[in-house]
Amino acid sequence: MDKIEIIETKMQLEADNDNIAQEIRNDLTKKKVFLINLMAGPGSGKTTTLVRTINSLKHKYRFGVMEADMDSDVDAKTISETGAKVIQIHTLGSCHMDASMTIDGLNTLGVDDLDVVFIENIGNLVCPAEFDTGAHKKVTILSIPEGDDKPLKYPLIFKVSDVILFNKIDVKEVFDFDEDVCKERILKLNDKMEFFSLSSLNGDGFDKWIDWLDKEIMSWKEANV
Repeated sequence: MDKIEIIETKMQLEADNDNIAQEIRNDLTKKKVFLINLMAGPGSGKTTTLVRTINSLKHKYRFGVMEADMDSDVDAKTISETGAKVIQIHTLGSCHMDASMTIDGLNTLGVDDLDVVFIENIGNLVCPAEFDTGAHKKVTILSIPEGDDKPLKYPLIFKVSDVILFNKIDVKEVFDFDEDVCKERILKLNDKMEFFSLSSLNGDGFDKWIDWLDKEIMSWKEANV
């Protein structure tokens, strides 16, 4: 029997996606638009964190948001109350955003009148980590109720992220979450990780995150004048 030729489609798909993602970054950099991919598990507080973030900086930057969900427009309606420009993307069963979806979203959103765009990615800790969306920064929220063992179970998202937001610190006393142990586990995967502990509900610790984000946006813009 002749040898059967095997084609590894996943590797080619990822390579194609990476090329498109880099084109997105290059294009947005030319347009002076800073793209952030916000990832997290369901119920971690992505939308609440995003609302407070936008409200804290909307006096300084013009925000756009691409809300990605398999269905519904609940989060997009919530974001719209901040005054940010927002669109809803239905992935029709796909558990992540990829670079091609980002292009479609950006074209629909329109970025000529924006400074910063957030992708609120689909809620899980697996698929979103596998696909580059063309973002300049990747931010992952890990909420206290989820547990400090998530870096052991879902290492990739912690390897590819730039920032971890430990959210829901207002309920920390109720849950068995060792922040130091969690940080140690993450740093073994990514020793350049930035950490911020906060509550998107009551605002505790939020100033440090906002200050960091503001400085990142400003330094990026200055570097790409």
